[in-house]
Amino acid sequence: MTGFAVMEKCAVMIEDGVIVDVFSHRRFEQRHFGPDTQLIDVEGTFIAPGFIDTHIHGFGGFGTEDVSVESVLEMSKLLGQYGVTAFNPTLYPSESNVMLEAVSRLSGAFGKETGARIMGMHLEGPFISPERLGVQKPETIKPVDIQFMDQLWQASCGHIVNMTVAPELKGMREMALYCIKKGIILQAGHTNAQYENMVEGMQAGILHSTHLFNAMSRMDHRNPGAVGAILIHPEISCEIIADGRHVHPDLFRFLQRDKPLDKIVLVTDGLKPTEQREGPFLANGEEVIFHDGVFHRKVDDVIAGSALTMIGGVKNLVSFGFSLEAAVKTATINPAQVMRYTRKGAIVPGYDADVIVFDKQFNILLVIINGIIKKNIL
Repeated sequence: MTGFAVMEKCAVMIEDGVIVDVFSHRRFEQRHFGPDTQLIDVEGTFIAPGFIDTHIHGFGGFGTEDVSVESVLEMSKLLGQYGVTAFNPTLYPSESNVMLEAVSRLSGAFGKETGARIMGMHLEGPFISPERLGVQKPETIKPVDIQFMDQLWQASCGHIVNMTVAPELKGMREMALYCIKKGIILQAGHTNAQYENMVEGMQAGILHSTHLFNAMSRMDHRNPGAVGAILIHPEISCEIIADGRHVHPDLFRFLQRDKPLDKIVLVTDGLKPTEQREGPFLANGEEVIFHDGVFHRKVDDVIAGSALTMIGGVKNLVSFGFSLEAAVKTATINPAQVMRYTRKGAIVPGYDADVIVFDKQFNILLVIINGIIKKNIL
């Protein structure tokens, strides 16, 4: 499987961390390889680009809320074992000085990872609606403040890649124009926007959205709201959490019919205790418990977040009616294109050698990141 088409009996050639050729089984048999070439037989399995998770808070007991380089690097190492080759560590909003310190510290992790590549930080706030908080803390959100945004940008050493915002907030147009200059992808989320607010946001460059259907204004026949705007306008892309709990499985068939495939981005929105074997389980500073396939806040049983893995999401999408190729695209080339990550998300010559192999049961068997084998259980 390449980034763009399914091929039976294909081979991928990697040199110096880059994909240099993709060819058929027939051409493979005709080709001569030198004695230093390592050949890996993956017959009976699927080859795909590495997964790119652009919205993930933590994994395996490590996460951004720890505000430590070491914790994010551990996330990188563990995610690499699950087929994720690139990710955007995602931060909840916090008090101003704490948030500035967090982005400053976490910027120190870039370039030190031994597993999945850290592409950039995703800020899930603080410029979001108090009416659509989800489990975010009301004391941490703020009105639009470009001066504070610039402080965050400087503190992050330019590593902020995407940010969730509420388009209806006063001053959001000026914020959007600021972020365009910095190359930050703005995505509508945790928003109570009217339909007109969403259209105005798109006109200002807010062309992506955070976990569609969750923490946003619902669609109504007199006010399509945020959900309606995202479904109506093909130019706006959307994250989707495919755990079968955050969004009903049947809605994925509707989404696939209504939304261009290249605008659908699979994310986990995974929390720190995802795949953690022993508790207590914490997320955003609060204790959570796992039941019914998701994490719930212990104090009130509100869904606190996902326990999804990217390979689990791909498997679920297939069970929800997506073809395997379409499901893989939502986890690879689609996030790469939305985030403008060149040379990632596809198996074509000239792209980074981020390659995974999985079987028909969706078990990750081989992970190659920038040409280096990180996992091999073939």
